[in-house]
Amino acid sequence: MKPEEIAVTLTELFGAEAVNAIAPGSWQIDSSSFRLLVLLSEDQTWLRVLLPIMPLQEAETFLTQFLEANFDETQEVRYAIYDGVVWGVYHHNSGTLASADLANAIARLISLHKSGLNDVFNRFIENRLRQIIQAAKQQGQSLQTTMQNLDRFYAEGLMGEINQSADDREQVLATWRYQLERLWNEV
Repeated sequence: MKPEEIAVTLTELFGAEAVNAIAPGSWQIDSSSFRLLVLLSEDQTWLRVLLPIMPLQEAETFLTQFLEANFDETQEVRYAIYDGVVWGVYHHNSGTLASADLANAIARLISLHKSGLNDVFNRFIENRLRQIIQAAKQQGQSLQTTMQNLDRFYAEGLMGEINQSADDREQVLATWRYQLERLWNEV
């Protein structure tokens, strides 16, 4: 894609008022929820699209899950870290880039931005649940015994909130049961 074609694609996606040419071969798209950067290399052979996701400090606990997502889920875009920020990044040779590919990559980047920590947090929690199941099975516990232990931990205040109501506790335990039943035979 030539710079003019990139500008047209960006305008089609976001409207002329949202697309700002900040330098030759560089555009910034401002919306109410994100700021997207589209940058051509100096020789115009490579295109890079960048979208800040969150400060690194908020994401540090989940770096493993971000890298796992790069391997399994993000498809043509990637998570990256630069200057204390987790970014969504797309790189492509500009000579072979098609408008539809650029539009798809931008849509995927916006999706990463919208999900924020949700997807990586869920992956983190699932990994922890698998560790709990593995430890329970190594101790010879059944699913029922594991649930009884969790119920006891909540009843004794070892888990849960101090001011948690009985209904809230039952909801949390129902979620535990659902997740443990879902994963029990996989581990």
